[in-house]
Amino acid sequence: MPWIKVVSLQEATGFLKSQYDAAITRAGRIWNIVSIMSQNPRTMKASLSLYTTVMFGPSGLSRVQRELLACVVSHDNHCRY
Repeated sequence: MPWIKVVSLQEATGFLKSQYDAAITRAGRIWNIVSIMSQNPRTMKASLSLYTTVMFGPSGLSRVQRELLACVVSHDNHCRY
């Protein structure tokens, strides 16, 4: 099984620390999908920006429909979250 080193909250400094703090403010914790990007915090920020735009930005789909679509895709991809 592959292993990707993640930077813990206690180890984080600078820009990564600010991204972790924003994640905690937003979600109350740092989810694994966020911490896995800790080696490249600029990518983390861009990924979370994309997610926020897709899930909360203007759309022909309601928030509930978008969340259901994400669940169906994750299920089809055998992704547990």
